[in-house]
Amino acid sequence: MSKADDFLVEIGTEELPPKALRSLMDAFAANLATGFDDARLSHGKVHGYASPRRLAVKVTKLAHAQDDRSVEHKGPPTKVAFDADGNPTAAATAFATKCGTSIDALERIETDKGEWLVFNALERGKPAAELLPEVIERALAALPIPRRMRWGSGDAEFVRPVHWVVLLHGKSVIDASIMGITTGQASRGHRFHSSGPISIPSPGDYLDVLENEGYVIADFKRRREMVREGVDAAAEQAGGSVVDGESLYDEVAALVEWPVPIVGAFDEPYLELPREVVVSTLTGHQRYFPVADNSGRLLPHFITVANIQSKDPEQVIEGNERVIRPRLADAAFFWESDRRKSLADRQESLRDVVYQRDLGSVFDKSQRIAKLAAWVAGELGADAKVVARAAALAKCDLVTGMVGEFPDLQGTMGRYYAIADGEPAAVADAIAEQYQPRFAGDALPDTQAGQILAIADKLDTLAGVFSIGKKPSGNRDPFGLRRAALGIVRILIECGIDVDLKAMIERAVAGQPDAKAAAEALCTDLYAFISDRLRGYCLDRDSGLGIETFESVMVREPVSLVDFDRRLAAVQTFARLEQAESLAAANKRIANILRKAGDPTGLNVATPLLEQDAERALHNALENARKKVGPMLEQRRYAEILNELADLRDPVDRFFDDVMVMAEDDAVRNNRLAMLSELRDLFLDVADISRLSIG
Repeated sequence: MSKADDFLVEIGTEELPPKALRSLMDAFAANLATGFDDARLSHGKVHGYASPRRLAVKVTKLAHAQDDRSVEHKGPPTKVAFDADGNPTAAATAFATKCGTSIDALERIETDKGEWLVFNALERGKPAAELLPEVIERALAALPIPRRMRWGSGDAEFVRPVHWVVLLHGKSVIDASIMGITTGQASRGHRFHSSGPISIPSPGDYLDVLENEGYVIADFKRRREMVREGVDAAAEQAGGSVVDGESLYDEVAALVEWPVPIVGAFDEPYLELPREVVVSTLTGHQRYFPVADNSGRLLPHFITVANIQSKDPEQVIEGNERVIRPRLADAAFFWESDRRKSLADRQESLRDVVYQRDLGSVFDKSQRIAKLAAWVAGELGADAKVVARAAALAKCDLVTGMVGEFPDLQGTMGRYYAIADGEPAAVADAIAEQYQPRFAGDALPDTQAGQILAIADKLDTLAGVFSIGKKPSGNRDPFGLRRAALGIVRILIECGIDVDLKAMIERAVAGQPDAKAAAEALCTDLYAFISDRLRGYCLDRDSGLGIETFESVMVREPVSLVDFDRRLAAVQTFARLEQAESLAAANKRIANILRKAGDPTGLNVATPLLEQDAERALHNALENARKKVGPMLEQRRYAEILNELADLRDPVDRFFDDVMVMAEDDAVRNNRLAMLSELRDLFLDVADISRLSIG
């Protein structure tokens, strides 16, 4: 076993993008762990660290070299390596020469293809110092960086220019060039609290040396916790608690290396603005934490986290307050000026806003959404007037000053302006809910009108972008189509929107400017795309759900996702029954028999041709089952249907034990195939249980 020591690599850069810092840290650590494994370098735990100016990974007990290993080299078969008299041929001689050994040292192994010559060589492990530079370069190259930049006259590319690289194995520096920078053991500390290089004696000293000498908390998780605790304490000092802190902790921790929470204040009259406007002003532009009292009412205070331990904190506070005042003043101006013109009066302005080339203006999109939403409302028996009015006004806040300045408030401001215009509350609420869910785990629309509007908006986006040939590919999804499709799935299932998905897709596609030529193909593609999101949704929701269970229902392509969800639940319940394994196997057998028989159609069971007791018993059982499950099918009582069909196990098993399906007599054979087809159709009315893997 090779000697092992702790290992450290630190990539020192200019300020890294804060929203990506944590993912870059995690990816760098994961990539290095994979690289060590691929390079056969044994190691202990891998810890990722990051601050605004560095990505680092520390590894415990990384081997100094690969372990030696035995490598088997396969040569020619012995019948080729030796002639009839047992003398070595040229093939044996060439193989021995290639392996640097004699023919006598070669071994023989027996395989299912005969006997072969082999040579077992001992491969000496390479030193880690030789392997690590390439492992690190590969790990950096594989980071999730959308755009890389170049600097200086070198060829290196990274998310930000690299200025130093620490590379230590134990107390020894590994001499190498990473990203065009010569490695060493000199790191750098805080931009203002530290000057000059900071020597890192060993990997184990890394965190303490940076903190004590460089005013840098390099451990991201610890720094985040310091931010959270400091902000919470500062908010309590201000007489309240932090609002929506979780959305900012990561980003703020990625902006500072030495977190110092500070309480600031703003003029109380700004609290008359809509709550979301104040919160967005504080959090969106300045990463300030809003503060609210115990009742949830905002206070005229905010918490900011400075990256410096100032000797004059009051000056820092004043500077931050000076920054936020004009932002709030702008918001107050937009709030006043926007309300001078109603949302309805802004509709025509939407004609001047391009939605997407080849898809018209935002006005055109809003018209398409309105038509689709009206159809859905009609299918559901919803209040068509509310839906139509909400759809007509839904996009009008996009041309207001407030949304122009705070895009994240679209929909939210539409609700406030609709209320100010005297629109019904149901209309205003639907406008606010149209973009939900905005992200994974986000809340769904509460109102039926909002649910309909959200579905119509998302489906129009999908149909439009698909129609101009810009559907997602690989990891690229600039239009957020996967998120939109998942949003549709969630709303339909979780809100119980029982509507024909295929028909809805057809209407959405038909409304697009140039989709008529390939409408059928577009509808098929869109249904498949949404079905993929449905698969992911169901598997994420229930870790115990098997893919074959999902496919057993999906193969039937239920028109309604509410209907699909009921079928899926029924099949999951059925799979737990004692009879499920036998019936699933029987359905597989029946499907194979029918397929080999050419999937006959138009066959009917003729009772006079039922020759044996087992087939008569199965026929009677099928007749009884059909009478019982017919009404259940109309009422979508799928669990009860499968429970009823489970009673068919005994007659089905007896049938296959006693009856030869493929009889020589054509009439008898077709009669038996007809009965099996009826049996399979009974199950297919719910799902294709032949796809289940049970037992």
